[in-house]
This record gives sequence, structure tokens and C-alpha cells, in this order.
Amino acid sequence: MTNPFTRGMARATDLTRSGKLTEATALIRSLLHPKSDPQKTDRAAEPDTIEGSFTRVDGMDPKKQTATGPALRKARKGLAETLRGIAAGGMPPRGAWAPVPVDLRAGAQFLSLTHSGPHGRRDYRLYVPAARPDAPMPLIVMLHGCTQTPEDFATGTGMNTLAEEFGCLVAWPAQPGGANAQKCWNWFRPEDQGRDRGEPALIAAIVQDILRDHPADPARVYAAGLSAGGAAAAILGAAYPDIFAAVGVHSGLPVGSAQDVPSAFAAMQGGAGAGDRRVRVPTIVFHGSADTTVHPANGKAVLAQAMQSGFDHTQVLVSESLAGGRSYRQTRHDDRSGRSMAEHWVINGAGHAWAGGNPSGSYTDPKGPDASREMLRFFLQHKRV
Repeated sequence: MTNPFTRGMARATDLTRSGKLTEATALIRSLLHPKSDPQKTDRAAEPDTIEGSFTRVDGMDPKKQTATGPALRKARKGLAETLRGIAAGGMPPRGAWAPVPVDLRAGAQFLSLTHSGPHGRRDYRLYVPAARPDAPMPLIVMLHGCTQTPEDFATGTGMNTLAEEFGCLVAWPAQPGGANAQKCWNWFRPEDQGRDRGEPALIAAIVQDILRDHPADPARVYAAGLSAGGAAAAILGAAYPDIFAAVGVHSGLPVGSAQDVPSAFAAMQGGAGAGDRRVRVPTIVFHGSADTTVHPANGKAVLAQAMQSGFDHTQVLVSESLAGGRSYRQTRHDDRSGRSMAEHWVINGAGHAWAGGNPSGSYTDPKGPDASREMLRFFLQHKRV
């Protein structure tokens, strides 16, 4: 039997699909904030608002405002406005951002390629390092967040620079506006959550193209992403353990946490658990403790799905440290050989942004641990047998 919240969200789905956004807004608000809530009186004065960090985090002094960009602040988004965006196929809208051009080392390539196949067509960029080892190289698939582009994401994460250092190929698939109004990967749709269909099959096919045409090692293929891209990376780890050796999920959500627009909204606010789905490869998770766009509970749920894979871990190591001005807590699960099989990094005070990123890209926080370097360190421990 379904509970009242589930029934209510199902009704909100029907209202959204039929274009009755006012009714859907009122219903969702009543479900998230029941009348018995002691703070109801305060919330009533601020109808149809969601409080969250929907602006980029770039280390700017919040007390200053310049001609080049707004001061860092918490933005309020109307729930009706949010529903309009996600009813069109997108998640909560984010401001447009024009990144600086991607720098290339002499001899490196940043190719513009296209995959076309039974599951659709996608453009993607492929970074080929100037320092190319004789042996086949690891391949990292990087999945951008909503409103981002491959170039923006490459600038913000700095993964191409690390690929040069470690001798890796990096693929940057692009989600077009025609597939999602906000260029989000559609992690919340059932048709995009499984094997041999939808976007997971499309990304897997891009990997096969690269393995065919470039010196990539099929035993060392990894996927990582931010926000919607992080949720999509988790789906790849669940659907294609025969392709991906490990995945990284930054500010993302667990597999199967949503089936439609209202349940996606609820999951982002912290209403989803791990369920019975599994991420069947080693997984590293990053999440800011102050993330008001995707609740930090989702990072814990992703880790729980990875732990359900039942790998033989002998110890749990928990450490707390400081990097770049932010403290963080790292929980690490090792196997008998000392290899890290699952990690959860909680970055204190961080919002919805890539930790240790370049402020020239969107949704980056230059403070804190270097998520890109730590993900690459984690990935390179793992190789498919």
C-alpha cells in the first residue's frame, strides 16, 4: 500500500504533465511542509519559495559585487518556476556561464567527435594528451551538470591537466538542449536508468567508439560526474560493470531515487534512500555539507548502494583534515590488500560545486580537497578483470 506522500507525489506528477502547475505547486508544498509543522506560520509568509544555492561558487567575497558578476548569495527560486523548468525536461534552472577557452598543451588534442547509433546521437569532446604512453591509456568519461558544457566542465574540473600528468584519455559527452531543457542528464526517467536503453546505452556506445578508434585500455574505463552527471555516473556503475571499472559521484543522487519530475524534486531535497539498487563497481562520492540543491543525504545513499555490492572489505578508515581552507571528513572502505573500494568525502561548508575546482568554470569551489585528483587516484587502483 502506498503512503500519503507517495500518492500525493503521483498526483503532482499528473498535474505537472497536464500543465496545472499552480495546483502541482500547492500540492508539493503541502506534502513537504505539513500543516503540523511548527514553522508553518513563518513559511506562509514566503509562498512558493525554495531556498538553495543556485549560483556558482567561486571564492568571491559575498560582501562585494562587481560589474563582472553577482555577489555570492543564497537565491530563492519559486517552486512554480522550478516545476516549469523540470516539466520541460530540465532540473532547477541555473544561470548561464561562459567559460574561458580550454588551454591545451603543445601536442595535445581536444577533438570534437560525434556518436550516432541505435540509441541516438551525441556530440562529445575527447582529450588526447601530448605525453602518450606506449601502452593503451585509461579512459575517463566526464558527465557535466545541468546548464554546463563539456568545455565549461573541463575548465572547472581541470581533469585534462591531470590526464596529461597521468597519461589518460578523457571523454566529455555533451547533453543537448533538445534532450533536456537545462542540458541535464535525465537520471530521473526510468527509460534512462538501465542497461541497453536510453542515455546509459548512448554513453556506453561512445566508450565503444573510443575503444575502437583510440589507444584506450578497455580494462581501465571510468565515469565521473557532477549533480545530474553524478547521478548518471552512478547509473553507469549499476548498468555497465562490464565496461566501467569504477565511478565517481560528485553532488549526485542514488540510482532509482526518482521516477518522474515530482519524485526527482523530492529526492533532491533529501527524500530518497538507497533502495534495493546497486552500484556494482568501486565508487567514490563527494558532497558538500551545505549543498542546498542536492541534499547531502544523497551522497550517503550512493555510498550505501555501492556497499550493497558485497565486496570483501576488512577495514573502515575515517580521517578528518583540512585542504584549501575547508575541513572535510573522508570515510574509506578497503579490501584485504589495502585497496580502497568505496569512499565518501563530506566537505564542511561546501555547496553545490566541484571541490577544488577552477573558478573559471561554473559550479566550482576552489576551496577544499581536489576532487579531480582524488577521483583519478581512486580510479587508477581499479582494473576490470
